[in-house]
Amino acid sequence: MSAKSNTERLIVVGVIKGAHGVRGDVRVKSFTADPDDVFTYGALTDEAGKPVLTPQSARSGKDHFIVRPKEQKQKEEWDAMRGTLLHVPRAKLPEPDDDEFYIEDLVGLQVFAGGSEPAGTVKAVQNFGADDLLEIRLADRGDTVLVPFTLADVPTVDIAASRIIIPDLAEWAASGDEADPAN
Repeated sequence: MSAKSNTERLIVVGVIKGAHGVRGDVRVKSFTADPDDVFTYGALTDEAGKPVLTPQSARSGKDHFIVRPKEQKQKEEWDAMRGTLLHVPRAKLPEPDDDEFYIEDLVGLQVFAGGSEPAGTVKAVQNFGADDLLEIRLADRGDTVLVPFTLADVPTVDIAASRIIIPDLAEWAASGDEADPAN
């Protein structure tokens, strides 16, 4: 994966929760580590990169922010956009510390299971409510397997070398076969 494609990737930073009142304000839930940071990136876009919401001001709500947007929309329009994910280009986010990374930076990394040949690549990072799971596309079969993203299961993440080491990948692949006989 080239560095350019990584910085152009859109990262989800929040979601529209619907209108707030009738004066054009909108409720936004932030997904950033410091929730206020969602408003420091300028225009927030949809998954295609089209600007959706440009915050002019924001104040805290119960579990969200009440935003005064630059865009003028009616209450019904904001309510119809409930659930719309808000994105920013990866390049707008601050660089992580040396021992940190953004989850999105894992997508596309090669996965090694102990040998010198890649055993697969990270297709996606999933979260179905408990913890993050790495969806690995296996090099030998082409199908995917989910591996818990824990230190025990994924002891090495080397962003600089574009690689991840999962020593027990074969076991996860085998358990995936048992769970889904169609594989």
